[in-house]
Amino acid sequence: MKRNIIKTSLTLLFVAVVASAFAQEGAAVEAAAATSTSWLDWIMQNFVAILGALAAIGGVSAIVHVNNQLMELNRIRILQEHGIEVAEKMNLVAGESMWQRWYKNLTKATPIEKEADVMLDHNYDGIRELDNILPPWWVGMFYGCIIFGVIYFAYYHVFDNGLSSTEEYAQEVKDANAAVKAFLATQSDMVDENSVTRLEDESALAAGASIYINNCAVCHGPEGQGGVGPNFTDEYWIHGGSVNDIFKTIKYGVPEKGMISWKAQLRAGDMQKVASYIMSMQGTNPPNPKAPEGDLYKPAEESGDAPAESPAESGETLGMNQ
Repeated sequence: MKRNIIKTSLTLLFVAVVASAFAQEGAAVEAAAATSTSWLDWIMQNFVAILGALAAIGGVSAIVHVNNQLMELNRIRILQEHGIEVAEKMNLVAGESMWQRWYKNLTKATPIEKEADVMLDHNYDGIRELDNILPPWWVGMFYGCIIFGVIYFAYYHVFDNGLSSTEEYAQEVKDANAAVKAFLATQSDMVDENSVTRLEDESALAAGASIYINNCAVCHGPEGQGGVGPNFTDEYWIHGGSVNDIFKTIKYGVPEKGMISWKAQLRAGDMQKVASYIMSMQGTNPPNPKAPEGDLYKPAEESGDAPAESPAESGETLGMNQ
Protein backbone atom coordinates (compact mmCIF):
# COMPACT_ATOMS: atom_id res chain seq x y z
CA MET A 1 0.00 0.00 0.00
CA LYS A 2 2.77 2.42 0.96
CA ARG A 3 4.65 1.59 -2.22
CA ASN A 4 1.58 2.33 -4.35
CA ILE A 5 1.10 5.64 -2.60
CA ILE A 6 4.73 6.55 -3.16
CA LYS A 7 4.62 5.57 -6.84
CA THR A 8 1.44 7.57 -7.38
CA SER A 9 2.90 10.61 -5.66
CA LEU A 10 6.08 10.42 -7.72
CA THR A 11 4.09 10.07 -10.93
CA LEU A 12 2.04 13.15 -10.08
CA LEU A 13 5.24 15.02 -9.24
CA PHE A 14 6.72 14.03 -12.58
CA VAL A 15 3.65 15.27 -14.46
CA ALA A 16 3.69 18.57 -12.55
CA VAL A 17 7.40 19.19 -13.21
CA VAL A 18 7.12 18.41 -16.92
CA ALA A 19 3.98 20.55 -17.25
CA SER A 20 5.77 23.43 -15.53
CA ALA A 21 8.76 23.12 -17.86
CA PHE A 22 6.55 23.25 -20.94
CA ALA A 23 4.30 26.00 -19.55
CA GLN A 24 7.28 28.37 -19.39
CA GLU A 25 7.69 27.99 -23.14
CA GLY A 26 3.96 27.74 -23.91
CA ALA A 27 3.75 30.90 -26.00
CA ALA A 28 6.89 30.00 -27.94
CA VAL A 29 5.55 26.50 -28.64
CA GLU A 30 2.28 27.88 -30.05
CA ALA A 31 4.10 30.42 -32.20
CA ALA A 32 6.50 27.79 -33.48
CA ALA A 33 3.68 25.37 -34.25
CA ALA A 34 1.97 28.06 -36.30
CA THR A 35 5.06 28.91 -38.38
CA SER A 36 7.20 25.76 -38.43
CA THR A 37 7.57 23.81 -41.64
CA SER A 38 8.66 20.47 -40.17
CA TRP A 39 8.97 18.54 -36.95
CA LEU A 40 12.69 19.36 -36.90
CA ASP A 41 11.86 23.08 -36.92
CA TRP A 42 9.62 22.55 -33.91
CA ILE A 43 12.35 20.68 -32.03
CA MET A 44 14.96 23.34 -32.81
CA GLN A 45 12.71 26.21 -31.78
CA ASN A 46 11.72 24.53 -28.50
CA PHE A 47 15.11 23.25 -27.45
CA VAL A 48 14.86 24.85 -23.99
CA ALA A 49 11.49 23.25 -23.30
CA ILE A 50 12.80 19.84 -24.38
CA LEU A 51 15.85 20.16 -22.12
CA GLY A 52 13.53 21.19 -19.30
CA ALA A 53 11.47 18.04 -19.81
CA LEU A 54 14.58 15.86 -19.87
CA ALA A 55 15.88 17.54 -16.71
CA ALA A 56 12.51 16.89 -15.07
CA ILE A 57 12.70 13.22 -16.02
CA GLY A 58 16.20 13.04 -14.61
CA GLY A 59 15.12 14.73 -11.39
CA VAL A 60 12.20 12.38 -10.90
CA SER A 61 14.44 9.39 -11.60
CA ALA A 62 16.83 10.60 -8.91
CA ILE A 63 13.96 10.98 -6.42
CA VAL A 64 12.71 7.49 -7.27
CA HIS A 65 16.23 6.12 -6.83
CA VAL A 66 16.59 7.66 -3.37
CA ASN A 67 13.14 6.38 -2.39
CA ASN A 68 13.97 2.84 -3.53
CA GLN A 69 17.24 2.92 -1.63
CA LEU A 70 15.44 3.94 1.55
CA MET A 71 12.87 1.20 1.01
CA GLU A 72 15.67 -1.31 0.51
CA LEU A 73 17.33 -0.20 3.75
CA ASN A 74 14.04 -0.64 5.56
CA ARG A 75 13.61 -4.12 4.08
CA ILE A 76 17.10 -5.17 5.19
CA ARG A 77 16.51 -3.77 8.68
CA ILE A 78 13.27 -5.73 9.04
CA LEU A 79 14.96 -8.91 7.81
CA GLN A 80 17.79 -8.49 10.31
CA GLU A 81 15.61 -7.58 13.29
CA HIS A 82 12.51 -9.73 12.77
CA GLY A 83 13.50 -12.51 10.40
CA ILE A 84 12.21 -13.67 7.04
CA GLU A 85 8.78 -14.74 8.32
CA VAL A 86 7.85 -11.21 9.32
CA ALA A 87 9.32 -9.88 6.08
CA GLU A 88 7.22 -12.34 4.06
CA LYS A 89 4.07 -11.27 5.89
CA MET A 90 4.90 -7.67 4.99
CA ASN A 91 5.45 -8.65 1.33
CA LEU A 92 9.09 -7.55 1.53
CA VAL A 93 10.55 -10.67 -0.10
CA ALA A 94 8.15 -10.97 -3.00
CA GLY A 95 9.38 -11.27 -6.58
CA GLU A 96 10.34 -8.16 -8.49
CA SER A 97 7.59 -6.30 -10.31
CA MET A 98 7.88 -5.05 -13.87
CA TRP A 99 8.35 -1.54 -12.50
CA GLN A 100 11.26 -2.70 -10.31
CA ARG A 101 12.93 -4.52 -13.20
CA TRP A 102 12.54 -1.47 -15.45
CA TYR A 103 13.94 0.77 -12.75
CA LYS A 104 16.96 -1.46 -12.20
CA ASN A 105 17.75 -1.39 -15.92
CA LEU A 106 17.35 2.39 -15.91
CA THR A 107 19.66 3.04 -12.95
CA LYS A 108 21.92 -0.04 -12.71
CA ALA A 109 22.09 0.70 -8.99
CA THR A 110 24.18 -1.65 -6.86
CA PRO A 111 22.05 -3.42 -4.19
CA ILE A 112 22.91 -2.39 -0.67
CA GLU A 113 23.89 -5.91 0.32
CA LYS A 114 26.50 -5.91 -2.48
CA GLU A 115 27.98 -2.51 -1.73
CA ALA A 116 31.10 -4.16 -0.32
CA ASP A 117 31.96 -5.24 -3.87
CA VAL A 118 32.16 -1.64 -5.06
CA MET A 119 33.60 -0.13 -1.87
CA LEU A 120 36.80 1.89 -2.43
CA ASP A 121 39.65 2.33 0.03
CA HIS A 122 38.94 6.03 0.42
CA ASN A 123 37.86 6.98 3.91
CA TYR A 124 36.89 10.54 4.82
CA ASP A 125 36.03 10.86 8.51
CA GLY A 126 34.36 7.48 8.43
CA ILE A 127 32.58 8.10 5.13
CA ARG A 128 33.43 5.44 2.53
CA GLU A 129 33.25 5.97 -1.23
CA LEU A 130 31.45 3.63 -3.60
CA ASP A 131 32.54 3.01 -7.17
CA ASN A 132 29.03 3.04 -8.66
CA ILE A 133 28.59 3.43 -12.41
CA LEU A 134 26.78 6.42 -13.86
CA PRO A 135 23.03 5.73 -14.20
CA PRO A 136 22.11 4.72 -17.76
CA TRP A 137 19.41 7.41 -17.89
CA TRP A 138 22.07 10.07 -17.21
CA VAL A 139 24.48 8.60 -19.73
CA GLY A 140 21.69 8.39 -22.32
CA MET A 141 20.74 12.02 -21.79
CA PHE A 142 24.41 13.07 -22.03
CA TYR A 143 24.95 11.34 -25.37
CA GLY A 144 21.52 12.45 -26.55
CA CYS A 145 22.53 16.09 -26.00
CA ILE A 146 25.72 15.52 -27.99
CA ILE A 147 23.76 13.99 -30.89
CA PHE A 148 21.22 16.79 -30.74
CA GLY A 149 24.03 19.36 -30.77
CA VAL A 150 25.49 17.85 -33.94
CA ILE A 151 22.06 17.88 -35.63
CA TYR A 152 21.42 21.43 -34.41
CA PHE A 153 24.74 22.68 -35.77
CA ALA A 154 24.22 20.98 -39.14
CA TYR A 155 20.64 22.22 -39.42
CA TYR A 156 21.40 25.88 -38.72
CA HIS A 157 25.04 26.38 -39.75
CA VAL A 158 25.85 23.74 -42.38
CA PHE A 159 22.65 23.32 -44.41
CA ASP A 160 21.27 26.76 -43.42
CA ASN A 161 17.70 25.50 -43.08
CA GLY A 162 16.76 27.36 -39.91
CA LEU A 163 16.71 31.08 -39.15
CA SER A 164 19.70 32.56 -37.36
CA SER A 165 19.23 34.55 -34.16
CA THR A 166 19.48 37.80 -36.12
CA GLU A 167 16.94 36.62 -38.69
CA GLU A 168 14.57 35.43 -35.97
CA TYR A 169 14.85 38.81 -34.26
CA ALA A 170 14.14 40.67 -37.50
CA GLN A 171 11.11 38.47 -38.17
CA GLU A 172 9.78 38.96 -34.64
CA VAL A 173 10.17 42.73 -34.96
CA LYS A 174 8.34 42.65 -38.30
CA ASP A 175 5.52 40.57 -36.82
CA ALA A 176 5.33 42.84 -33.77
CA ASN A 177 5.11 45.96 -35.94
CA ALA A 178 2.35 44.37 -38.01
CA ALA A 179 0.48 43.48 -34.82
CA VAL A 180 0.85 47.07 -33.54
CA LYS A 181 -0.49 48.47 -36.82
CA ALA A 182 -3.42 46.05 -36.74
CA PHE A 183 -4.19 47.06 -33.16
CA LEU A 184 -3.97 50.78 -33.87
CA ALA A 185 -6.27 50.31 -36.85
CA THR A 186 -8.97 49.22 -34.38
CA GLN A 187 -8.25 52.13 -32.06
CA SER A 188 -9.42 55.07 -34.17
CA ASP A 189 -10.40 56.98 -31.04
CA MET A 190 -6.74 57.45 -30.20
CA VAL A 191 -6.32 60.21 -32.81
CA ASP A 192 -6.19 63.91 -31.96
CA GLU A 193 -5.79 67.17 -33.89
CA ASN A 194 -2.07 66.50 -34.32
CA SER A 195 -2.19 62.89 -35.50
CA VAL A 196 -5.49 62.85 -37.42
CA THR A 197 -5.36 61.92 -41.11
CA ARG A 198 -7.90 62.21 -43.87
CA LEU A 199 -9.97 59.09 -44.48
CA GLU A 200 -10.99 58.26 -48.03
CA ASP A 201 -12.56 54.80 -47.91
CA GLU A 202 -16.27 54.66 -48.66
CA SER A 203 -17.35 53.12 -45.36
CA ALA A 204 -15.65 55.87 -43.31
CA LEU A 205 -17.11 58.64 -45.53
CA ALA A 206 -20.57 57.08 -45.30
CA ALA A 207 -20.31 57.07 -41.51
CA GLY A 208 -19.10 60.67 -41.61
CA ALA A 209 -22.06 61.64 -43.82
CA SER A 210 -24.49 60.13 -41.32
CA ILE A 211 -22.89 62.07 -38.45
CA TYR A 212 -22.95 65.26 -40.52
CA ILE A 213 -26.66 64.95 -41.40
CA ASN A 214 -27.61 64.30 -37.78
CA ASN A 215 -25.49 67.02 -36.18
CA CYS A 216 -24.15 69.57 -38.69
CA ALA A 217 -26.66 69.93 -41.52
CA VAL A 218 -28.97 72.18 -39.50
CA CYS A 219 -26.34 74.97 -39.57
CA HIS A 220 -24.29 74.14 -42.68
CA GLY A 221 -26.95 72.70 -44.99
CA PRO A 222 -27.55 69.06 -45.95
CA GLU A 223 -25.19 69.40 -48.93
CA GLY A 224 -22.66 71.65 -47.20
CA GLN A 225 -23.96 74.73 -49.04
CA GLY A 226 -24.05 76.76 -45.83
CA GLY A 227 -26.79 78.35 -43.78
CA VAL A 228 -26.28 79.81 -40.36
CA GLY A 229 -22.80 78.38 -40.70
CA PRO A 230 -20.44 78.83 -43.65
CA ASN A 231 -20.30 77.00 -46.96
CA PHE A 232 -18.11 73.85 -47.04
CA THR A 233 -17.99 73.44 -50.82
CA ASP A 234 -15.77 76.41 -51.75
CA GLU A 235 -12.09 77.02 -51.03
CA TYR A 236 -12.52 79.67 -48.34
CA TRP A 237 -12.12 78.79 -44.69
CA ILE A 238 -12.39 80.79 -41.50
CA HIS A 239 -10.31 78.49 -39.27
CA GLY A 240 -8.18 76.58 -41.79
CA GLY A 241 -9.09 73.92 -44.30
CA SER A 242 -6.73 71.04 -43.47
CA VAL A 243 -8.06 67.89 -41.83
CA ASN A 244 -6.19 68.89 -38.67
CA ASP A 245 -7.85 72.33 -38.65
CA ILE A 246 -11.33 70.93 -39.27
CA PHE A 247 -10.90 68.23 -36.61
CA LYS A 248 -9.70 70.85 -34.11
CA THR A 249 -12.67 73.14 -34.81
CA ILE A 250 -15.12 70.25 -34.40
CA LYS A 251 -13.43 69.10 -31.21
CA TYR A 252 -13.11 72.45 -29.42
CA GLY A 253 -15.71 74.52 -31.26
CA VAL A 254 -15.80 78.32 -31.56
CA PRO A 255 -18.04 79.26 -28.61
CA GLU A 256 -17.89 83.00 -29.30
CA LYS A 257 -19.55 82.39 -32.68
CA GLY A 258 -22.06 79.79 -31.57
CA MET A 259 -20.07 76.73 -32.69
CA ILE A 260 -20.21 74.28 -29.80
CA SER A 261 -17.49 71.82 -28.80
CA TRP A 262 -18.37 68.29 -29.92
CA LYS A 263 -15.70 66.39 -27.98
CA ALA A 264 -18.20 65.48 -25.25
CA GLN A 265 -20.70 64.09 -27.77
CA LEU A 266 -18.54 62.54 -30.50
CA ARG A 267 -15.66 60.13 -30.19
CA ALA A 268 -12.35 61.04 -31.80
CA GLY A 269 -12.89 58.43 -34.51
CA ASP A 270 -16.29 59.93 -35.36
CA MET A 271 -14.83 63.46 -35.53
CA GLN A 272 -12.17 62.15 -37.91
CA LYS A 273 -14.85 60.64 -40.15
CA VAL A 274 -17.02 63.74 -40.27
CA ALA A 275 -13.97 65.96 -40.89
CA SER A 276 -12.99 63.73 -43.80
CA TYR A 277 -16.54 63.87 -45.16
CA ILE A 278 -16.57 67.68 -44.95
CA MET A 279 -13.34 67.77 -46.99
CA SER A 280 -14.96 65.52 -49.62
CA MET A 281 -17.59 68.24 -50.24
CA GLN A 282 -15.01 70.51 -51.90
CA GLY A 283 -16.10 71.51 -55.42
CA THR A 284 -19.50 69.77 -55.33
CA ASN A 285 -21.37 72.98 -56.32
CA PRO A 286 -24.68 72.47 -54.47
CA PRO A 287 -27.68 74.71 -55.31
CA ASN A 288 -27.91 78.09 -53.58
CA PRO A 289 -24.45 78.08 -51.99
CA LYS A 290 -23.63 80.67 -49.39
CA ALA A 291 -21.07 83.33 -50.32
CA PRO A 292 -17.44 82.51 -49.50
CA GLU A 293 -16.19 83.54 -46.06
CA GLY A 294 -12.75 83.64 -44.53
CA ASP A 295 -9.50 83.22 -46.44
CA LEU A 296 -8.63 81.20 -49.52
CA TYR A 297 -7.04 77.91 -48.48
CA LYS A 298 -4.83 75.82 -50.73
CA PRO A 299 -3.07 72.69 -49.46
CA ALA A 300 0.69 73.23 -49.15
CA GLU A 301 1.50 70.40 -51.57
CA GLU A 302 -0.62 72.07 -54.25
CA SER A 303 0.30 75.75 -53.84
CA GLY A 304 3.84 75.35 -52.52
CA ASP A 305 3.07 77.94 -49.84
CA ALA A 306 1.86 77.64 -46.28
CA PRO A 307 -1.97 77.74 -46.09
CA ALA A 308 -3.47 81.08 -45.23
CA GLU A 309 -5.06 81.26 -41.83
CA SER A 310 -7.59 83.60 -40.33
CA PRO A 311 -7.59 84.21 -36.56
CA ALA A 312 -10.53 82.65 -34.76
CA GLU A 313 -11.53 86.01 -33.26
CA SER A 314 -11.75 87.69 -36.70
CA GLY A 315 -14.54 85.45 -38.08
CA GLU A 316 -17.82 87.15 -38.89
CA THR A 317 -20.30 84.29 -39.12
CA LEU A 318 -21.42 81.29 -37.13
CA GLY A 319 -19.99 77.98 -38.34
CA MET A 320 -18.24 74.75 -37.68
CA ASN A 321 -15.24 75.25 -39.92
CA GLN A 322 -14.24 76.87 -43.16
